[in-house]
Amino acid sequence: MIQVIQAQNVTLNYFKEKFALHKSENEQFFTEWFDYLPTISELEKQYLDRVKINYLSVLESAPLLEEAVKLVVLSPLLDLAGFYRYPFHIATEETIEISEEIIIYNEEKPEETKEVIKGKIDVLILQNQLWLLVIESKRSSFSLAKAIPQALTYMLANPKPDYPAYSLVMNGEDFQFMKLIKQEQPIYGLSDRFTLYRRENELYKVLDILKNLGQVLS
Repeated sequence: MIQVIQAQNVTLNYFKEKFALHKSENEQFFTEWFDYLPTISELEKQYLDRVKINYLSVLESAPLLEEAVKLVVLSPLLDLAGFYRYPFHIATEETIEISEEIIIYNEEKPEETKEVIKGKIDVLILQNQLWLLVIESKRSSFSLAKAIPQALTYMLANPKPDYPAYSLVMNGEDFQFMKLIKQEQPIYGLSDRFTLYRRENELYKVLDILKNLGQVLS
């Protein structure tokens, strides 16, 4: 018997029980979000100031849907990070699935059930056919806490388990990065959360990290 689960409905507890996934509390596990970050230019900062103003201005009318978040905030970030140019390329709505076989016992006989998680990656950045960054973008009213398990689903589906998987979850105003390493027991780590509601424009830091991740596979 096959049971299909949609990626947006998966919880962290599910991954803990079925995949032994756990969160690293070691600060050195995920240093790519804060260590040796490149310096962005004044021109890039001016552009990001416009992105922040644009987002907050559009938000005054109504909450932004997912496609609007991609248009107003994500697209400029990917442009400045250089992800639209060689050696990177972008895939959208990439379909993935991961599965777990379990045994269900009843009074008569054990029954094997295969649980399959299916979903579509919003944006996938690739470098030389290797997964570099999974991006899960949500509408502005969506909590990142709900987006994190969904992004972890896609990271676990990375076809090259010898390489770490990285992800950015965002809703236009909040941003958080993740790193996952597949071992006997997969482990993941989280960056700090960045938001547009602080006085300093934290898109600067988001772009710093994106640029740094662009050098990971080099």
